[in-house]
Amino acid sequence: MYRVYGDVQSGNCYKIKLLMSHLGLADEWIDIDLLKGETETEEFLDKNPNGKIPLLELPSGQCLSESNAILNYLAVGSSYLPEEAWTRAKVLQWQFFEQYSHEPYIAVARFIAKYLELPESRRAEFEAKQKGGYKALSVMEKQLGETQYLAGAEMTIADISLYAYTHVAHEGGFDLVDYPAVRRWLDRVASHPHHVTIAQLVSG
Repeated sequence: MYRVYGDVQSGNCYKIKLLMSHLGLADEWIDIDLLKGETETEEFLDKNPNGKIPLLELPSGQCLSESNAILNYLAVGSSYLPEEAWTRAKVLQWQFFEQYSHEPYIAVARFIAKYLELPESRRAEFEAKQKGGYKALSVMEKQLGETQYLAGAEMTIADISLYAYTHVAHEGGFDLVDYPAVRRWLDRVASHPHHVTIAQLVSG
């Protein structure tokens, strides 16, 4: 059985649980509290010297970090990671977009508001993240106005990567009213029979 170290309120951790639910993979979940410094303990740093979650530990004891690397590892051999070269490259393109053009704005704004409760000392940073977040949403809106999913006609790990923080973007101050294609896509992803929500994971 896989062992996953993470915080299910974190989009980067949630995306791992979401894919595992889609694939029917069992795991042992180890809760890690970022605000209590639990990623900085000697035990955790032995597993991931970068001190970040999520972290996937294989039955062999091997450990893999970085959320999108974990998604790619778990998705091998499934429809969520296409074998055809162009489509696979498009999946990777969207995952790089998620980490460099989406997550630094939407996820960080959400962290400041949800985890830190928007302290005055970080309000300017929170407000500065809005422009970049809306730009990322606009890029997604254009693509999703043309295709059902980000890399084409079928759901892939590109969608799981970007769904994680997009569906809670409102918690970072983002209003999706002007992004109808994004909202339809969110509903499409959430309608999957093996979909699991953050609330279900927290309560479970």
